[in-house]
Amino acid sequence: MANERKGEKSGWTLGWSGGFIWVLLLAVVRLAQGDLLHALAGGILVIMAVIAIRTLAPWRHPAQPYRTLMSPLYLILFLSLAWLVWLSGGTAQLGLSPWSLFLVLPLLLPLYLNGKRRWVDGNHTDT
Repeated sequence: MANERKGEKSGWTLGWSGGFIWVLLLAVVRLAQGDLLHALAGGILVIMAVIAIRTLAPWRHPAQPYRTLMSPLYLILFLSLAWLVWLSGGTAQLGLSPWSLFLVLPLLLPLYLNGKRRWVDGNHTDT
């Protein structure tokens, strides 16, 4: 029986899902507050994230580099951050400056560290 790599599959699915759970929570809060526009925008972002997490899973595209698979998810994540800034009334309201963009750079580490790796690179056979 082949190794199903369940841990890696769970890591991809739960890791990315966890990265977007805050968007769902804020959308629900905005819906409860009666702010339909922001709730709808957040809901659309969550739906886009769920679809991307499922369709861009590396085991569905084993020969594609992770960089290619993660880039659309990062785009949705940065759109979610832009939605948060819009939701909060702007960068000044949040107390952010242009230097605050450097706080986002660590989020890009997986692209650098695992960008060239592919799902098939992890298929090792013990002989």
